[in-house]
Amino acid sequence: QVQLVESGGGLVQTGGSLRLSCAASGRTSLSNGMGWFRQSPGKEREFVATITWSGGSTLYLDSVKGRFTISRDNIKHTLYLQMDSLKPEDTAVYFCAARRDVALSHTIREYDYWGQGTQVTVSS
Repeated sequence: QVQLVESGGGLVQTGGSLRLSCAASGRTSLSNGMGWFRQSPGKEREFVATITWSGGSTLYLDSVKGRFTISRDNIKHTLYLQMDSLKPEDTAVYFCAARRDVALSHTIREYDYWGQGTQVTVSS
């Protein structure tokens, strides 16, 4: 099993920045592909960004391209999401997820492990 714990959420004004972290523990060898998802009240959970184990390939939701950057430190077993130029529509609970497969995926059901989420609120 893999345990994932997110941190770094909070309240920020429009145009501000936040950096989310996701610390993995347990059988971290099973967390090959990793990603970030988010869920707003009344909406379905949606894909935000994903990264391969090597960090050599990434994929982003169109609306966050150029503003968000996903990265990982495999020595520290930590996944990051740098969020810049934040907008009110980015307000959501952000979840970290991991999958055993090494390929990129934006599909929720293809992820094996999930964190509890961290709240990000962007005020206008």
